[in-house]
Amino acid sequence: MLRFMPVGDSMTIGSAGEHTWRYRLWQHLSRSYRGPCTLVGPREALYDKLAEAPQSYAYAQPDFPQAHLAGWGEGWLHMAPLIGGAVRSCRADVLLVSLGLIDLGFYTNAEQTAENVRRFVAEARAANPRVRIAVLPVIPNVRAESDAPFAAQVTRFNELLAKAVADLDEPRSPLLLASPPPSYDIHLDTYDGTHPNASGEHRIAEAFAEAMYQAWDVGDHYGA
Repeated sequence: MLRFMPVGDSMTIGSAGEHTWRYRLWQHLSRSYRGPCTLVGPREALYDKLAEAPQSYAYAQPDFPQAHLAGWGEGWLHMAPLIGGAVRSCRADVLLVSLGLIDLGFYTNAEQTAENVRRFVAEARAANPRVRIAVLPVIPNVRAESDAPFAAQVTRFNELLAKAVADLDEPRSPLLLASPPPSYDIHLDTYDGTHPNASGEHRIAEAFAEAMYQAWDVGDHYGA
């Protein structure tokens, strides 16, 4: 059984009434992966915007493994201390990580965020020395369109993230930088400039799926 753990912020946890990219990826894996697999993690809820808390289970399609390690307003800073315990308790084999926007927006600069990436990887490997990690860069968002200093921090962090992946990659625990979703358009693929709508969910799922297939021969091309 191959265990995939989605790790992320509000774009990964999703909110009440959504499918989430986790569901889209699960659809793909259930069709394309040649063997048993599942999604794992210590959490299952969606974010409830009215209650302002992760307490909803109103998935648009609930019939899939809902487990994850994602949180509204959480970033590398928050996940680095949690990932070791989550990998250990859930016996995760593959981490699918989409983080960074929250860190840069509210907590840490690009260099500090990159240090938390390295801490995250070290903690995950301490829990499972053979864990595989696929990481998505910070993708286009509405704040970067109007806030030039923030956009510069996003660009700088993505450069540092690529360097960290290159530095930390190793054969027994491969670290993979997924390509940003091709042609991702915040006006077409999000409902508010940041959070993915249905097409955005597919694009994020595709980014992870294509990275895993091309680098690790896991599954197949997205939609194949």
